[in-house]
Amino acid sequence: MNIKNLIITFLSLTIGSTLVFSQTTKALVGGTLIDGFGGVPIRNSVILIENDKITAVGQVGSLEVPAGAEVISTEGMSVMPGLWDMHVHLMINGHSDYDHWDKTYIDLFESVIMPSSAHQLLMAGVTSARDLGAPLEASINVRDKINRGEIPGPTIYVSGPFIQKTAYPGTEAFRWGVNGVADAKAKVKKLADAGVDVIKLIDQDQMTLEEAQAVVDEAHKYGLPVVGHSHRPEEIRVGLKIGVDCFEHTGLSSAPEYPEDIMLMIQERSAQMNRGPLFWTPTVEGLYNYESVRNNPEKLDDPSWHLGLPDSIIRDIRASLRYPGRMSYFQLTPVRKPTLERKFSQLKQSGVVMLIGTDSGIPMKFHSQSTWNELDVWVNEFGYDPLLAIKAATYWPAVAMKVDQDYGTISEGKYADIIAVRGDVLRHISLLQDVDLVIKHGKRVK
Repeated sequence: MNIKNLIITFLSLTIGSTLVFSQTTKALVGGTLIDGFGGVPIRNSVILIENDKITAVGQVGSLEVPAGAEVISTEGMSVMPGLWDMHVHLMINGHSDYDHWDKTYIDLFESVIMPSSAHQLLMAGVTSARDLGAPLEASINVRDKINRGEIPGPTIYVSGPFIQKTAYPGTEAFRWGVNGVADAKAKVKKLADAGVDVIKLIDQDQMTLEEAQAVVDEAHKYGLPVVGHSHRPEEIRVGLKIGVDCFEHTGLSSAPEYPEDIMLMIQERSAQMNRGPLFWTPTVEGLYNYESVRNNPEKLDDPSWHLGLPDSIIRDIRASLRYPGRMSYFQLTPVRKPTLERKFSQLKQSGVVMLIGTDSGIPMKFHSQSTWNELDVWVNEFGYDPLLAIKAATYWPAVAMKVDQDYGTISEGKYADIIAVRGDVLRHISLLQDVDLVIKHGKRVK
């Protein structure tokens, strides 16, 4: 045996069966493939992976598995692209007191909290995520460490600090206020120069129209999409006027539906095909499921959210959740909950392209659980087609982030970001709460 073969054999034996360095080709064989495009699933599928890319997709009997490939059986499983979560907060992890959390742990965001959140997302089958709001340096550094393979996590797209009219006291590290058009442009330029992937705009209705317009125009000058809050009707009106690319949330108001004039504006913008789709991330799960969690808090004891956190922080989070019914954050939620399905239905019928996102990290919402919960509410509570819900968690997010040439579907030439679960996920979307197989960039990580 020559030296090369000795080295390969040694690595194979010492590192383990899931990382076999002597085989650069993997073959996923036998499962039902939901490729992300929204079409009919492919039975008895075969997916060939070479290094980090998908090289071929077919079926048993028509696509040959190369000799020497590492074969991973997906018999009895639903196979699909890795999930995207388009609205996460890596800097928080379910604690009920933001003020305490920020003051106590801000120096640990980069080294502990954000890496922990990212790892939890990856183990939940989320292979790409959009992080909307954190200190700039921590955001860039955590994203880049993941991309270099130094820490585990999804491919992350970061906004860094929010842009808003006035930062809330004590939040200046991750919320930047603007004072005038020149300042608005300067703040966006600073984010762009640092290398963010997206600009997050909130409270745009509290800015002058000129300031808000300057944020969007400057972002677009650097090729950066702008996401905007949509809690208040006037936030949406201003956002539509200035050209926000993607709206976040269905709104925290208890109004029964979106006003007619806003729906007309949304429909008009959605009809402008030359501008591309208008995207919307409803983030309904946190509000919709609050009363269920409050009344049945056993799920708060799920140890999956402990991953990567020291015992002291776990105890702090757990103590903050001792009385779920007393949290000021959720006191209006029972009033707002009945409006969610109506607003969701309005958006569904308006022509916007809806994306799966969760607000993961808010009180009682953990990165290890939030994404499948969002899909579950869409499908099982709001009657959304499961194939289209999966497309909203795979194909469309990649389009929204302009990386669909590399991500979002299981097709030739794209990165091998693939998950699989045992059973029929189109019939039982909640199977996604326990993802059996996670492959990111061709490497099996679960």
